Amino acid sequence: MRRYPPALLGTLLAPDPVVKPTHDSLIKDLAEHAVALSWLGHASVLCRIEHCTIAIDPVLSPRIGVRVARRTIGIERQTAAPIAAEALADVDLVLLTHAHFDHLDKPTLRAMMHPDTDVVVPTGCAKLIPAGFRSVHEMAAGDTHDINGITIRAIEPQHWGARTIVDRGRGVNSYLVQSRDIRVLFVGDTAATDVFDAIDDVRVAVFGIGAYEPWEHMHATPEQVWEMFSRLGGTYLLPIHYSTFRLSDEPMDEPLQRLLQAARNDRDRILDVAIGEVISIHPRET
Repeated sequence: MRRYPPALLGTLLAPDPVVKPTHDSLIKDLAEHAVALSWLGHASVLCRIEHCTIAIDPVLSPRIGVRVARRTIGIERQTAAPIAAEALADVDLVLLTHAHFDHLDKPTLRAMMHPDTDVVVPTGCAKLIPAGFRSVHEMAAGDTHDINGITIRAIEPQHWGARTIVDRGRGVNSYLVQSRDIRVLFVGDTAATDVFDAIDDVRVAVFGIGAYEPWEHMHATPEQVWEMFSRLGGTYLLPIHYSTFRLSDEPMDEPLQRLLQAARNDRDRILDVAIGEVISIHPRET
C-alpha cells in the first residue's frame, strides 16, 4: 500500500506519539442510558444495550502495526483516543469484525483484558486474542450467539480477513446485535454489497465510510454506504472509519462531507458526532 512506506520510515525516526485520553468516564456515562453508543475514533465503538457494555473493534493505541522490540512499526493516530484502553476493562463483551491491524489491536486488548469479559471473533481469529479474557467465541457467517441478554448474528460483508500476506482461513464478520427492544448493526469494513438488504427494523447501522481511495473494492464510498443504509431501512446511520488514521488517499474530512451530501434532505438520520460523545438512542419511536 502506497501510504505505508513513509509511515514505517516515520516510525523509525520519531518517538511514539503521546495520546492523552479525554473521556475516561465514558463507561459510566454510557451506563446512565438504556441504549447508548460512543464513537472512539476510526472503527472503534462503545455500545450499551440491555445492561451490557460492548466494545467493537477497540483500537486505542497511538500507532497501529507490527510490534518490534517494544516499538510499534506502523501508522500513527491523527486524533487522540478519547479513553485509555485500561478503562475498558469493565466492558462485558468485545466484538471483533476481522484481524486487520486497524480493527484488532493486541496492545489495546492486553490492556483491557479481564476475567469477566467475553470476546467474539470471526473464524480463525481466536488464537490472536491475548489470554486473560473469560471466553473467546468464534463465529462464522450465519451463526448466532446468545450472551449477556442479547443475541448476536454474524453476517459476511464484502471484505477479507487476513492479517498478513501469508494468512489463510481468517474470517470477517459484520454483527447484528439484538435485544428485546432494539437492533443495532455493526458493519465493520465492506465494499458495496446487497448482503444487508434482508435485515429490517435496524435502529442504528454503524458503517465505515473512509479508506475508499483507491480501494473502493474493499471499502465502500460514502455514496455507496448511503445506498446500502437506505435499502436496509435503518433509522439512524453512525459513520465511522475516517479521520483517525491516514490509511488512504482521500482527504481525512472528505468521507463525512460526501456522506452528508448523499443524504440530501435526510441528513438528520446521520449521527454526526464527535469522538467520545455519548449518543442516547430510544429503542422505539415515541
